[in-house]
Amino acid sequence: MDTVIANKYSSILNELNIEVSKKLEGEFDVDEIISTFGNYFFNKMFLDITAIKDYKNLTNLQKLSMGINMDKVILLLDKEDPISDSNVFLSKLVGMGIYNFTKDKNNLMYLYTNPNLYRDVAYLQDVTIDDLNRPIISTEKTIEKRMIGIKNITDSAGASTLIYLLKRELKEYYKVMALEIDKRDFVYFKDEDMINIREMELENIQNKYNDIEIFLVDLNKSKKDYLCTDVLYLIEPSTIKLNRLMTISPYIFQDLNGQKVVLNKSLLTESEIADFEEKSNIKIYYNIPPLNDKKNNDEILLPLLEKLGYIKVEKEKPKKRKNIFNLFK
Repeated sequence: MDTVIANKYSSILNELNIEVSKKLEGEFDVDEIISTFGNYFFNKMFLDITAIKDYKNLTNLQKLSMGINMDKVILLLDKEDPISDSNVFLSKLVGMGIYNFTKDKNNLMYLYTNPNLYRDVAYLQDVTIDDLNRPIISTEKTIEKRMIGIKNITDSAGASTLIYLLKRELKEYYKVMALEIDKRDFVYFKDEDMINIREMELENIQNKYNDIEIFLVDLNKSKKDYLCTDVLYLIEPSTIKLNRLMTISPYIFQDLNGQKVVLNKSLLTESEIADFEEKSNIKIYYNIPPLNDKKNNDEILLPLLEKLGYIKVEKEKPKKRKNIFNLFK
């Protein structure tokens, strides 16, 4: 079932051929939207941008992107407002991980069945911004920086090793660095591009390493999830780990609803995963079996990176980074 939040364009959203389980009409604070839908299960949400109070304040949209799974949201822009439809504004949306937006009512159902990935809107990131009223067009191609956060939900769910393996895959396409917050486990990988930092350093790390395109972050106990473009929450679905998790955090699955939950070091079958989803009331984003870090794991990890929108899997994996532009054709 789908949800709708409408205001100025209520008549357009009323015409959609969808089954609606919940609908709001009017103008709402972001906190009110998150409170209503943050833990509410829905397939897709059609969101009239004029229903968001003070939507031109980008802080509100950033807060919304952290409180709602924006992969499920289709944002209807205000076609009568030149700011909300400007390249500068759209570039900001993409930077927040909001990829599905349109001002054309005819595109709403297309995005419903064919949602955008990052590669579909990456061209909008060629705009640099001082502020919304003063767009600046770069004379050189802008380096788009993205941050993938990974956090263990069950104890020792494998975040450090997964980051090491993902970095190995991503370096074929991007300039990559791995960061570990407030721990020193990375030292054992003996990789100079895997470093430990203090939590307070994370906000300015992109400026410090301005040639890096993707940062992989082991968040550990940090609460800086909101700084990341994507966050993968790792669960090792063994009986002892799950029982311990529920004893320590009995409401954890409510908190994870709508997030990118990944089963790691998992031997579950498809039917067992379906049973897990039913009992936990969360959707599993991806399932990763135990991996050998001394071997090639392309078959497992490349589909995950494709699902996240960072690469497109081809028959032959490019060996040189210059081929990255072929991936987004």
